[in-house]
Amino acid sequence: MRGGNLNMEEKRNAMWAYLITGAMILISLLYWATDVYYMYMVIYIWFGFAYGMMLQYGRFCFASASRDLIAAGVPRMAVGIMVALIFFSFIQATLESVNMSTFHAAPFGIHMLISGAVFGVGMCLAGGCASGSLYKVGEGNMTSLLAVIFGLCLGQAIFVDTGGVFNNLMPQAWVDKAMQTQAGMLQAGINLPVNSWFDYYLAGYIWHQPSFTIAKLISGGHPTAIHFFVGNAFINAMLPALIILTLIYFFYPRKNFMKKRKKEMKKAGKEPVTGFSDEMAGIWAMITSSKRTSWMGILVGITAGLHILTMAGIQKKFGVTNFGALLKRMGHFSDVSLKGEVFDPGYWYITSQEGQLGAWILEKFGWNMHDNIFFGFVNGLPEPIRNPALWMSLGIIFGAMVMARLSNEFKFKLPSTELIIWGVSGGILMGFGSRPSLGCNIGGFFIRAAGGDPNGWGYGVGMIGGGFIGGTFLNWFTERRMRQQMADF
Repeated sequence: MRGGNLNMEEKRNAMWAYLITGAMILISLLYWATDVYYMYMVIYIWFGFAYGMMLQYGRFCFASASRDLIAAGVPRMAVGIMVALIFFSFIQATLESVNMSTFHAAPFGIHMLISGAVFGVGMCLAGGCASGSLYKVGEGNMTSLLAVIFGLCLGQAIFVDTGGVFNNLMPQAWVDKAMQTQAGMLQAGINLPVNSWFDYYLAGYIWHQPSFTIAKLISGGHPTAIHFFVGNAFINAMLPALIILTLIYFFYPRKNFMKKRKKEMKKAGKEPVTGFSDEMAGIWAMITSSKRTSWMGILVGITAGLHILTMAGIQKKFGVTNFGALLKRMGHFSDVSLKGEVFDPGYWYITSQEGQLGAWILEKFGWNMHDNIFFGFVNGLPEPIRNPALWMSLGIIFGAMVMARLSNEFKFKLPSTELIIWGVSGGILMGFGSRPSLGCNIGGFFIRAAGGDPNGWGYGVGMIGGGFIGGTFLNWFTERRMRQQMADF
């Protein structure tokens, strides 16, 4: 009887997987039938769908990588992320070499480290990073849904539009530069909205920070193919990733591996002396210990590269660099910003589009979200059905849902009161930590580190530090509660 119930559950899950996939195909066809320009958005949908399937199958989550490594000494996820980074960096360098990349470096500064730390604390409290929270929503995890709605959506939107007393906390140098920037743009006929603290932060600090990649740095600003491969791929991505893999191996699985290795040598009648080849074998064993995660790391890296190539191709086909230009061609002028653009990263990215959704919701309740730089001047507020990056996030959710259904891992989980608190507070911190850096674990760390931007590692170090703080706090809280329960017992 139990086997029959299981078989029925598998059939039900398969049916849901087919229905969801069919719905995504139907939506794509409707967009294509409406206007060929919407194929630009359909590309985002299906790459999001692919990311979601891979994230769920490989259990890819930066919060899990930090928590598992620090708290449990399990390196599986951290290793998978480094493998993905290595492969993606090579593909990214290849695309840069043939001028088919949409990647752009971010303003350099200490803000990356600080933002990463805030985000790291948040992802540990919420139980998932930005991308991890999305795929867990697809698995039926309602705690992650709370983190996405109240943190990544509403929290971000409120964060960038808050002014008043918070403006008084801004350094005077930022205020002065922001006013100079506003005056300069006014002369050019652009009324730059400078009202919130984040406006002063952007116009008075971020826009005046240098942006560069290692390739540009070592080439004097005129990189060629060799600079992309040596500077961006090898120096900025592969070498640090290999060093991290070596350190993980040395501090975690090496002791047990060498113990087992020497035991095998003794059993074979050999002198139990290990050397360099044994160390290499140990690192390889660590990488291949979870083939599922390692293969998904490779596929994630390749898919992220294909995403960039496809976006660069369709931009060249339509003669644009931003989807906002296509929206204007279709007559949707209210969707775009003062720059005539919408948020359109051109590659895998999370958080900004969730902030747009939050701002769109708040505007429906009368909150003016166009009176700030982030939405009003830079990213715009397109209708959700015309927001390409938002569709990528939805694609991640639905892709993960399909994979979870096919793997019989979908389970609708309502959160307890405690998990509601952790989910909302963690989501808010993730939203706050992703804005000053203009990116999260994907856009702030993974994409930038692989693309040759040293900012990525600044954010990554902060994220690991924040993850350690968040994980330590959760362990302390859990142990404290258990002691209280035992005392009551």
